[in-house]
Amino acid sequence: MLTKLICSRLIVRKAAMALDGHSKDSVTLCSMAKLFATEQCLDICNQAIQMHGGYGYILSNPVQQYMRDCRVHTILEGTNEVMRLIIARDALKRYT
Repeated sequence: MLTKLICSRLIVRKAAMALDGHSKDSVTLCSMAKLFATEQCLDICNQAIQMHGGYGYILSNPVQQYMRDCRVHTILEGTNEVMRLIIARDALKRYT
């Protein structure tokens, strides 16, 4: 879980630096960062719920709220499917 968290932070940092530097790759890097970070967040939350067992689903447990928040972020600001299209379009343009 920690590896996924650290990798997510690193790719978000790289995308932010590209955006601040007005890099031509900034849109693609931001799409990659959103896609990767939200998918890893979902996986981490799923693992946390599994560790908590049935208590992970109880409303008083914050883990269930983290899971719902992560799920929403896969949809907000462009769905992960849209992010995949942006990444694929850039890869095709760059490597063909």
